[in-house]
Amino acid sequence: MHVHLRQGEPNLQPPVTSVAAALEYKSQLQTIDHEVTYLMSLYLHPSVTPDVIAEAAKAGIAGVKLYPQGVTTNSESGVAGDFVEVYAPTFAAMEQHDIVLNLHGEVPGTVPTDNVSLEELFLPTLKRLNEKFPKLRIILEHCSTAAAVDAVRSCSPTVAGTITAHHLYLTGDISEVDPHAFCKPIPKTPTDRDALLKAVCSGDPKFFLSVTSMHCITYTSLANVKTFSGSDSAPHPLVNKQGQPVPAGVFTQPYATQLVLLALEEATEKGIVDEKEVTQESIEGFLSLNGRRFYKLPEPSSSGSRIVVKRTGEMIPASIRNADGTLEVGISKTNATVFSLKWASE
Repeated sequence: MHVHLRQGEPNLQPPVTSVAAALEYKSQLQTIDHEVTYLMSLYLHPSVTPDVIAEAAKAGIAGVKLYPQGVTTNSESGVAGDFVEVYAPTFAAMEQHDIVLNLHGEVPGTVPTDNVSLEELFLPTLKRLNEKFPKLRIILEHCSTAAAVDAVRSCSPTVAGTITAHHLYLTGDISEVDPHAFCKPIPKTPTDRDALLKAVCSGDPKFFLSVTSMHCITYTSLANVKTFSGSDSAPHPLVNKQGQPVPAGVFTQPYATQLVLLALEEATEKGIVDEKEVTQESIEGFLSLNGRRFYKLPEPSSSGSRIVVKRTGEMIPASIRNADGTLEVGISKTNATVFSLKWASE
């Protein structure tokens, strides 16, 4: 799942731009939990040439993450200018070697006066990439607008969009006042949120839980907390979230699945989606199968592990701590009552 992991204070410093660095990170992650399948990615940078893409394909690297320069936390090494043309040889090599392009789809800067979101300003670039490289698998990560949903649907089958757990229940007014709800892309209007909820229930294989290649290592002190559930979950120490400026990132990892289910439940109660649309098939597709198939991963075994959810009155705590108490991270949607979840083998 799309996870932002930490190594001390930095995130993506230095960015992972070589196959050797990505494989070293993978090795470190496997020492933490060898049962997780780690899909590693490179950070798009001038040093990621077509030759590096060929090397990455041989090494099993799954994707390349594109950050427009300055668009989010520690994206100073991201792309700038007309990157479609500048990186055309790299994109062509990715198309040839079938490596996924993961997009942080926003234009850096401030929201223009007509209140068109930074994500919407990026969508013509998405369509241009799809037209220029029609066989390149592209994921518009963490869609936050109705326009993004429409744009993904208008592109070829090689383009997909991911949706996070938190964008299914947050709106911009909440994000402005709650530091634990502040993230990028910033949550938008209720209309945008409702479009995301409808996409989740639609059964459209183009949309799935925010899944992308992993690109950095976890805090050693969080290693004993099983928080690899993903959905663009970005932890920051509680003390940082309580300071100024507030760092962007919503921590949902321990309850990502339950938060998706809670958002869908609330959506049916409000009449946003019909209860008949929230089926086991649509939920399984969104949470698991659609993303797995887009990444061309093996189908899950019929005898493999599945999750069981039950109503037990469990509530999301305000925070979690590591074993020795030296690190505390606040969790999104504190005090919400959610399903309890456990793994069960059939």
